[in-house]
Amino acid sequence: MSRWTRAADQLVAGDAEMAALAALAESTDTRGFLEAVLAGRHFAGRTAVVTSFGAESAVLLHLVAGIEPRTPVIFLETGKLFPETLAYRDLLVERLGLADVRSVKPDAAALLAADPTGDLWRRDPDRCCALRKVEPLARALQGFAAWINGRKRYQAEGRSNLPLAERVDGRIKLNPLANWTVADVDRYFVEHRLPRHPLEEKGYRSIGCEPCTTPTSPDEDARAGRWRGSEKTECGIHFPATRT
Repeated sequence: MSRWTRAADQLVAGDAEMAALAALAESTDTRGFLEAVLAGRHFAGRTAVVTSFGAESAVLLHLVAGIEPRTPVIFLETGKLFPETLAYRDLLVERLGLADVRSVKPDAAALLAADPTGDLWRRDPDRCCALRKVEPLARALQGFAAWINGRKRYQAEGRSNLPLAERVDGRIKLNPLANWTVADVDRYFVEHRLPRHPLEEKGYRSIGCEPCTTPTSPDEDARAGRWRGSEKTECGIHFPATRT
C-alpha cells in the first residue's frame, strides 16, 4: 500500500502518517514543526496558509515567511472587512516579504443572487459566512494536501481542546499555534518587532467582518466580540461537513 492514496482529487495521509505528524507536532517547537511541513518531503509545495490578517496573524505569517516566503497565503476578502484590516494586510505583506498572497473573493453571481442589498449578515449570518468565506476557501484549497491556520486554545471555550494536527474532509489541517498562550503571542510580537493590528488599541482582540465584530472587555474571551448577541461563534470554515 502506498504512503499516499488519491481520493477526490486530494492527497490524503494514511493513519500512520497522521499519527507521525501529530507526534512531531507534540515533540518539537512551533518553528521546527512548520519547517518539517513546509520543507519536508510530504507537504512541501502542497501546503497553504489561511489567514485573516487579524489581531494575531503576524505571528504565524512571520514564522512561515522565515521558512519559505513563497508559501501560498490565502486571504478571504469578504467585501465586509475593516479598512484597517486591508491596510494591515498590505503592511505585513511588504514587511514580511510574502511572495504569494492570494486574495480570494466570493462568487459574484452567487453573492448578487443571495445578498443583493448587502445585508445578508443581519438576516442570515450563517449563509453570509458560507458565501463569503466557506465556499471561496473550498475553491482556493483545491489541489493542496494541507493547510495551516492560526487558531489557539485560549481564544474561546470551543477551541480549548484544539489539536495541533487533524484531518478534515480528506485534507490535513494544521494548528501549530494551538498551545500558545497570550503571553507567548505578546512576547513574539515584541521580540520580532512586529506591528500590531491598528484596531487592537480600540479593544478589538479578534477581528473579522466589520458588521459582525465588536470590541471586547479584558474579562471576556478573545472572540466574544464576534457575532455578539447571537449563538454563532464560528464563521464555518472550521466546521466542515465531514471529517475523515
